[in-house]
Amino acid sequence: MPAKNPSTYVISLTCFNEKDEFDKEMQRAHFKRLAASGIGVYVGGGGSGEAFVLSPEEYRQLVQVASEELKGKVPFRVMGREPRSAKEFIGLYEISKPYNPDAIQLYSLDAGHGRGTPMRMLEAYFRDLLDAIPIPCVLSSHQAAGYFIPIPMLKALKKEYKQIIGFNVTNPDIRYLTEIRAEFGDSVELHVGGPVQALQCLVLGGQGFLTSEANLVPKLCVSIIEHYKRGDMQKCFDAYAHLLKVFWKMSQFQFASGAKPALQVLGLPGGVARRPRLNVSAEEREVVRKWVEELRIKEIEGIK
Repeated sequence: MPAKNPSTYVISLTCFNEKDEFDKEMQRAHFKRLAASGIGVYVGGGGSGEAFVLSPEEYRQLVQVASEELKGKVPFRVMGREPRSAKEFIGLYEISKPYNPDAIQLYSLDAGHGRGTPMRMLEAYFRDLLDAIPIPCVLSSHQAAGYFIPIPMLKALKKEYKQIIGFNVTNPDIRYLTEIRAEFGDSVELHVGGPVQALQCLVLGGQGFLTSEANLVPKLCVSIIEHYKRGDMQKCFDAYAHLLKVFWKMSQFQFASGAKPALQVLGLPGGVARRPRLNVSAEEREVVRKWVEELRIKEIEGIK
């Protein structure tokens, strides 16, 4: 079944300068580049967004700049980070609320030092969030949490809370994705995390994929969806194959640490990593320079 309204989203990086400050103007320039590509944007995520090292005020500034540069131009969503409590995540929502994001992703609970995450506790956590957050919500079921949201729980929550518009699924077992698609059909958006299962998601009728790689190659990621929508599958496959090469090169570093030196090599805004993440060495930067040239990033992205 063909996907309805297929799409892709970038999990945007956060720009820090050499003084270890959140750089609003560099962030603004990065968002302008993403908006020009036409890609949807998740901001303030815990992975490539480095949200765990942002202060509440920095987080507020990040979402403010995102709203100013993205709202009304491309889909603008807040991602947030894995919380230890519903109260913690609701705090991120309250920070974001004045800037009218189009949606917010609800991460699974980080149980901390507990012995796993009992499902009753998880369901109570999601209900606490959904009772407090009225805007469109996307639930994340991510392997990084150490567990996946049971499909019966997703079904119960979707039935009761109409603001749930989609699921972001990062699971190496394609059966989980297949079962979600079979259960919910077109009643929710379905995206996978990362490019590895992007085509499988589209084949199943899901909407597409989220990606950190789009910080570097947003036009390439959008082209996969555009070729798919036009039915030009050879071009779709060619673009997807190229994205997988970028994915492999970037995955040799932490995603923020891999994308940022590549952007520096290209003279584009992106900044540096903030500890505890580390920036690449001079030798690693040379490796990055070579693969940026090898993969023709300038040509593909139209960078002068």
